Amino acid sequence: MEIDLTQFHAVFFEESFEGLDVMEQELLNLEEDSGGKKTGDLENVNTIFRAAHSIKGGSATFGFSQVAEFTHVMETLLDEMREGSRTIIREIIDLLLKSVDCLRGMLNKLQDGEPVSNDYVELVDYFNQLLANDSNNAESKNIAGVSDLPSDNKICGWSIYFAPEPYILQTGNEPIRMFKELRGMGHLGVKADLSTVPSFSDLDPESCFIAWQLELETEVEKLAVKEVFEWVEDDCKLEISATGGSNKHTNETPSITESDTAKEASSKVELAKTGSISVPVQTDKKLVPIKNIEAKNKVAKKAAATASIRVGIDKVDTLIDLVGELVITQSMLGELGDNFDMSKVEQLINGLRELEANTRELQESVMRIRMLPIGFVFNRLPRMVRDLSAQLGKKIDLVINGEDTELDKTVMEQIGDPLTHLVRNALDHGVESIEKRLTAGKPETGIVTLNAFHQGGNIIIEIKDDGAGIDPQIIYAKAVEKGMIKDGVDIPQDQIISMIMEPGFSTAEAVTDVSGRGVGMDVVKRNINNLGGSVEITSVLGEGTTFTIRLPLTLAILDGQLVRAADEIYVIPLATIIESIPLSGVQITRIAGDMPVYKNEGEYIPIVDLCDEFEIHHDKQSTNEGLIAIVEGENRKIAIKIDELLGQQQVVIKSLESHYKSLQGVSGATILGDGRVSLILDIVGLSKRSAEKATTRREQVA
Repeated sequence: MEIDLTQFHAVFFEESFEGLDVMEQELLNLEEDSGGKKTGDLENVNTIFRAAHSIKGGSATFGFSQVAEFTHVMETLLDEMREGSRTIIREIIDLLLKSVDCLRGMLNKLQDGEPVSNDYVELVDYFNQLLANDSNNAESKNIAGVSDLPSDNKICGWSIYFAPEPYILQTGNEPIRMFKELRGMGHLGVKADLSTVPSFSDLDPESCFIAWQLELETEVEKLAVKEVFEWVEDDCKLEISATGGSNKHTNETPSITESDTAKEASSKVELAKTGSISVPVQTDKKLVPIKNIEAKNKVAKKAAATASIRVGIDKVDTLIDLVGELVITQSMLGELGDNFDMSKVEQLINGLRELEANTRELQESVMRIRMLPIGFVFNRLPRMVRDLSAQLGKKIDLVINGEDTELDKTVMEQIGDPLTHLVRNALDHGVESIEKRLTAGKPETGIVTLNAFHQGGNIIIEIKDDGAGIDPQIIYAKAVEKGMIKDGVDIPQDQIISMIMEPGFSTAEAVTDVSGRGVGMDVVKRNINNLGGSVEITSVLGEGTTFTIRLPLTLAILDGQLVRAADEIYVIPLATIIESIPLSGVQITRIAGDMPVYKNEGEYIPIVDLCDEFEIHHDKQSTNEGLIAIVEGENRKIAIKIDELLGQQQVVIKSLESHYKSLQGVSGATILGDGRVSLILDIVGLSKRSAEKATTRREQVA
């Protein structure tokens, strides 16, 4: 029966992307640990090799031959590294990191159902040049199986005896697939050994009784031949021995030069057929620097968001226990409902309280399932810091703390880009050049620190650098130049520094690949605000800058304050409320555009009447009735006029856009205990909506 392997593709891609993340992280760790040593940290290399090996095996199983072929070339170099015959240097790590980028791009295309281009052939050329340069002297090699190879360029032969266990077919392994892979390595002769096949009456159609004698003429090493059988090595008898070679297939391809375009095209055809290319290189010819490889191998888009999430068994066990408690409570309440009388009121109340407690625990447990360590985001950044610091000619170390701090998966997926912007900003604008640091009496290596921790119902993320800090005078002068403020206006220092997050604001003297176009920081601020969070900047000139991001732990549940305006009930995010004041003690002033404002400690706060804003028809009240709730979003305060403050409670957020349409000033909706729908106010949107209305009225009057 033919098995449809496409059903397993999603798992393969998910595990492969995780493997690439592991490879990238371990390569960075290897670079830190090696310091030019011959072997570096062997465990790092083994981890990288295992990840690459898994990707190769899975891709071969699913027929993704280009990925399997490319990963096979990587494995050869990695195997030399773990055997100790290859010195670990930065150039090799550069090549392997670029290969991780290339593999990620190939897998992205396959996941999207797009064809994979042959761009990876360029990287394969580098691998083969590197391997060929060091393979001219056979004594310098010490790889398993190399001692079995002939010392000249003749085709070597491998005699293979393969006798699988009878149950081999039941494990999903088919010998014909292995033979096809061997045939791709060279000329293969196959002879079946039928000596153990039983009589027809004793045959089991699901068992294998045949053994094979294989004769392979190829240039590949014994290790590569053995890897074909790696999935069944515990389920078979396998013997591989070297045989004599013949001269008729001798490969005497001359060295490749930059003008050998026809031969280069031929090598690409050879790669597509056999999975390997022989690229003899002159011993006195240096490799082209790997850094010259174009960035086209880097991934141009993110991997498609996965719809799955891995959950610890302890969290699943907790859910099962809570569901069991709910079933017991439901059974008890059901029995009460069947035979209810007033003598059982107290028992009913106790049952409802127990139901409430179980429901609350179940809700919290379900939310914990969505919580993931923020390390999933942090771990993407060391590679960027490594590459970008080298591009900028700086020495910068990244220190990560609190990577085990958990937050909601949805928040985590959306915080990645803002964090990347802020770290890039710290590398480019924050940390000084080596010369400036030494002149200032600082170590030549700068430090960028990422820190995450919980505080109340929020998660705090800090991005700190020990650079030059932000000069408020430069920011002030640039703001005056751009017409953002008038010269001579007295503005607090923290507000001046926060101007760097305004649209189009940049102090860079030149536009580079890293920054200088005045875009990015305003996007960071907007994205964080869209998550219901905020960002603050503190800076000390000459000592460094810290960006502090405050985010809710989840976007699914909100701590809210219920308020009443006429007959409607709204929810104000509790974190945005500063204070509430009775209208009887408020002096209201009207400014241009007939906008009412409340003067509080030297600042004028616009007043937004919810009944007027959302056109709620109601009996007009006197100006002294009701109260105002002063709220803040994006460092802008407004005073919301309401009739009554109700209770505080956690509300489950429902998307208004997906069920109705987007509405400025409203971030979502929730369903109250009595079944009514209540809108959740968006403070930033409400402020902008009110300001736009005031502007329109002012223009109409003018």
